[in-house]
Amino acid sequence: MAPPSNVAAIYDITQDNTGLVTITPSADGAVGFKVFFGDTTKDPETLTPGQSIDHTYAEGTYDVKVVAYNLGGDETELIQQLVVSFKAPQNLVVVIENDKAISKQVNITANADFAAMFEFDSGETGITQPVATANIGNTINYQYKDAGKYSVKVTAKGGAIATTEYTAEFEVTAILAPIASAVTPPVRNATDVISIFSDAYTNISGVDYNPSWNQATIYSAFDLNGDAILQYSNLNYQGIDFSNNLQDASSMEMLHIDVWTADATSIDIYPISSSSSEFFVTKQLKTNEWNSFDIPLSEFTSQGLVISDIKQFKFVGSGTVFIDNLYFYKAPTTFPKVFDDFEGNGTITTWFGDSAGADTSFANPFKNTDNSSNAVLKYEDTGGQYANVRFDVAQNFDFSVKKKFSLKVYVPSSSVTGSSPNQVSLKLQDGTAAQPWVSQTEIIKPIQLDTWQTLTFDFENDATAGSPNPLNRSDFNRVVLQVNGENNNDNVIAYIDDIAWGDDLFTGPIPHDDFEGGGNITTWAGDSAGLNTSLANPFKNSDNNSNTVLEYDDTGGQYANIRFDADANFNMEKHTFSFKIYVASTSVTGGSPNQVSLKLQDGTASQPWVLQTEVIKPIQLDTWQTVTFDFKNDTTVGAADPLNRTDFNRVVIQVNGENNNDNVKAYIDDFKYQ
Repeated sequence: MAPPSNVAAIYDITQDNTGLVTITPSADGAVGFKVFFGDTTKDPETLTPGQSIDHTYAEGTYDVKVVAYNLGGDETELIQQLVVSFKAPQNLVVVIENDKAISKQVNITANADFAAMFEFDSGETGITQPVATANIGNTINYQYKDAGKYSVKVTAKGGAIATTEYTAEFEVTAILAPIASAVTPPVRNATDVISIFSDAYTNISGVDYNPSWNQATIYSAFDLNGDAILQYSNLNYQGIDFSNNLQDASSMEMLHIDVWTADATSIDIYPISSSSSEFFVTKQLKTNEWNSFDIPLSEFTSQGLVISDIKQFKFVGSGTVFIDNLYFYKAPTTFPKVFDDFEGNGTITTWFGDSAGADTSFANPFKNTDNSSNAVLKYEDTGGQYANVRFDVAQNFDFSVKKKFSLKVYVPSSSVTGSSPNQVSLKLQDGTAAQPWVSQTEIIKPIQLDTWQTLTFDFENDATAGSPNPLNRSDFNRVVLQVNGENNNDNVIAYIDDIAWGDDLFTGPIPHDDFEGGGNITTWAGDSAGLNTSLANPFKNSDNNSNTVLEYDDTGGQYANIRFDADANFNMEKHTFSFKIYVASTSVTGGSPNQVSLKLQDGTASQPWVLQTEVIKPIQLDTWQTVTFDFKNDTTVGAADPLNRTDFNRVVIQVNGENNNDNVKAYIDDFKYQ
């Protein structure tokens, strides 16, 4: 149960020099209030929601405290100033502005000395005035029915009989075009969508968005911060034509369209076939917001429309409409992978921040061997009570397929305020529900500060909070991440990377080995090279204080190397390997270059080296160093375009090259695939 929120108190002071003030408290989630008057009165007054209390004050300034509480006894308090004066209000300053986001809404703020409250007269005829009141210093948000010029008045009141007024001619404006984009369509397989107009997908070719059909409609290409939208003004009817590129939508299931309008009430939507008559459906429109429609194609085919040869669209209506995201789609035949490495390789295209910043291409400020990614997601909670970031997927999660999520996280201690627990929670929700948090399920994981760590959220084996047995749910399509808990106003910055559902960043367990029992590479093999996977670290220092390492001992083998095979083929969307290495100069003979190479092979092939790919890195002698092999950005030798290969399951490490009989001894530690 959340503590009460949005605690407020409205003052109503009589203008008769008596100091009589009516106090009305309010809050979300409260079952009662305690009002402390702030004067010499010792005991508070207890009220229920909707009740008010009258109290007589002497002239002066008071701090009134309102404590709201819920059924569980949780309390939230507000301290609010009250000025009681028997002087007329002075120095009245009024600010009246049109709201930037809500059409025909006016926001009024008033400040004055010796005033406790103010009233707003809207200037509308046929409406009882004043239309709203507020405490001095607060803001009234008033919604007009019609745009236009009005004679408005603000009256500041205190405890005195005399009041102070402000009057002005003010023009109320209407918002006539969208100021925010429609919701970005979800990620879909190319075979599951036919896009006529959308920035989210690849549109079909040969589309005319303004064919000459003798319409009265005026077409404009509308750009909203880089988001392309179709604008049709003075609409009577309007076409979209792709007759030279007929579309077979018979395998599709739905038609999607987003419509915004300031003045239209409905729109008729016609997909037009080459071989059947015209049929339409009518959709009612809400003004000043995006109307998002998913229309079953059966609503057209049941009327007789043939959808195997769609050539055009027609819209019939009035006023001005803005249209975006016009496409046919069907439920995915297979789930898209769900992952994001924040370097352009992910399938999660849109992240949302709820009272938290979400920069999805932030330069990794803590790049090291634990996470060598160039870019990460920056999560910045500057005190939001329920701050989080989230993303939605196109198809609900199927927990019979995958039951885990994983991610990397780094939280610098310098960014944390307050005493909230250091943790990350991952919540699953039904993003289509009006209140998706009501039936959510959640896993909470503790974290360490000032280090990269990988967290796994296992909805089969971890303790979950919220809805019981989440594996039986089939309506989850939203993932919410929350750092350091909710219902607090603490600050925290976190850096998140490599989020994946199941093993979408890699098709098997992520290979790693610290040679101290913490790895999952159970078998290393040596090819003409001696191998000891639990040697006491002979060069233990601040660069590598591990107790044990792997010893690689090439005593002259022509193609000496060591290797291991992974449990599954590598998914090269995850394309970086790294480890620490130390080569003692006293162990080296011959003139071979001081280097180390990492090769990827198909271990099931009879000659796995034939189609291998390799990255070679120079090394220094007599020092621990971390070597990173990036098969996306480093120069590779061997198989072309290794990122498109799906048959690699073997890693081969070779020190100081091959095709020589030189000696070399190396020590290897902290092998990682990342």
